[in-house]
Amino acid sequence: MKRKDSSVTRRVVLKTGAASAVGGSLATQGWAGADAARPSVYEALGLKPIVNAAGTITTLGGSVMPQEVVDAWADAARTFVDLVALQDRVGERIAALLGVEAALVTTGAAGALMLGTAAAVTRGDPDRTRRLPDTTGMKNEAIVQRAHSECYNHQITNCGVKLIEVDTRDELDRAINDRTALMLFYNLHDAAGKIRRAEWVDVARQRGIPTLIDAAADVPPLDALWKYNKMGFDMVAFSGGKALRGPNDVGLLLGRKDLIEAAKRNTSPRCNTIGRMMKVSKEDMVAMWAAIDRYVHTDHDAERREWERRIGVIEKALEGIPTIRTQHITPSIANHVPHVLIHWDEDRVRIARDQVKKTLADGDPPIATARIHHTGTAGFLISVFMLRPGEDRIVASRLRDILQQASA
Repeated sequence: MKRKDSSVTRRVVLKTGAASAVGGSLATQGWAGADAARPSVYEALGLKPIVNAAGTITTLGGSVMPQEVVDAWADAARTFVDLVALQDRVGERIAALLGVEAALVTTGAAGALMLGTAAAVTRGDPDRTRRLPDTTGMKNEAIVQRAHSECYNHQITNCGVKLIEVDTRDELDRAINDRTALMLFYNLHDAAGKIRRAEWVDVARQRGIPTLIDAAADVPPLDALWKYNKMGFDMVAFSGGKALRGPNDVGLLLGRKDLIEAAKRNTSPRCNTIGRMMKVSKEDMVAMWAAIDRYVHTDHDAERREWERRIGVIEKALEGIPTIRTQHITPSIANHVPHVLIHWDEDRVRIARDQVKKTLADGDPPIATARIHHTGTAGFLISVFMLRPGEDRIVASRLRDILQQASA
């Protein structure tokens, strides 16, 4: 697919004046700017930076923004701009980069779910927009498969919408009525439901009902950013602070232009809306555009080779430890990147997996690990996805020390 050239400048030069002002204001609190000889801003707060061997976890900050994204964020912070015009222009540029109809930068994927729901209910009507979450007289039901039930359902019901859960195609057909505003789909649970994506979209199209799919962590692959819209979903929600490596608090709502416009009418900076508190700063909008531009132009094959190299460093370090074996695993949906599973016989290597997790977390530096969807329950899972340069060796060394000591 050929997408329009809507690139942000690849490198925005930081002016030293702004950096100096920040450094000076924090100097009296123990931090005077990033420098090998000085503590980081987190250390100045008494917090230890974490080595992230868990992946793009929201509670760890999602991801680390690349320099070009940080530079774009900082450049946007230096002056004022019409926020509504910026919201429109950034959305246009992102949509052109991805080859989709329209785009909106939101407060995370959760914010995209809420605004997508509000869009489906109000369709941009000013009176309906003012009244949410009072949906009296409006279409105010959203259908979802029971197998897809998620904690993010609150973002739907916050709009005054009732969730109707179904299991089968017959139940879906009977659930659709003149109050149905939306058909919701959580892509992570596609295989768990009895109605798969294509059929869900087909039913919605036949009945004239908007569809919204949560695909929060579904990049990579790159084409996930447009394939669900091409498949027929009217709106798609993504996290911007995971693999896309934008700010942790941003997301994307991609899809039909009329619905994206309706979503805008329900959010900040517009007042008297249910989403007034869901403020996306000028800095975050620009940074999200820069992050998308970077991601579209990234050499993803080289990126995957680097992840495999990191796994190789860990595997090499564990050679010779009794009963240790490793397995490469790539989740089918969400966090679709190579991970390594480490297996051992606890009769020979006398330590349980939860003890390894705690020992890593309690060390210096702390190393965070986590279990993620579609990786099973066996073995000890390590993600190399969010490791920074050199941290693969830190993880490898610490794992070797822990497992060798347990096998002695």
